[in-house]
Amino acid sequence: MSQPLPIIERRRIEAELLKEVYETLTERYGKDNAKQLIAESVRRSSIKQAAQFAAQAEGGTSLQSFIDIQSNWTAENALEIDPVYRDESRFDFNVTRCRYAEMYKAMGMGEIGVFCPAIAMDPSVKVMIPN
Repeated sequence: MSQPLPIIERRRIEAELLKEVYETLTERYGKDNAKQLIAESVRRSSIKQAAQFAAQAEGGTSLQSFIDIQSNWTAENALEIDPVYRDESRFDFNVTRCRYAEMYKAMGMGEIGVFCPAIAMDPSVKVMIPN
């Protein structure tokens, strides 16, 4: 049985394709429209992927099921977090290193700023990624 593709690798593959789409959209429709279209596509994809994770959660989704799947995003040190607070209804953490953001920046995709699924799903989410 094959191992599932690490999320950071999946995101790299997706970003390579999105970079070409973004550049084409920018040429045809301008940078602002290109960013909006890519942001909407990432948001839709994030919702579908979240639904897939939710469908696999034994006993339904909860804060605990979210915590339980963090290893999917942190695998291969892709996302390093420092838990700050946790209780029955809240889980706060600081991101101390985000290899996803580093990868997008190295690919020349840092300006798009829509690749964080939490931001794509809910623009009110506050995420700060260290330089």
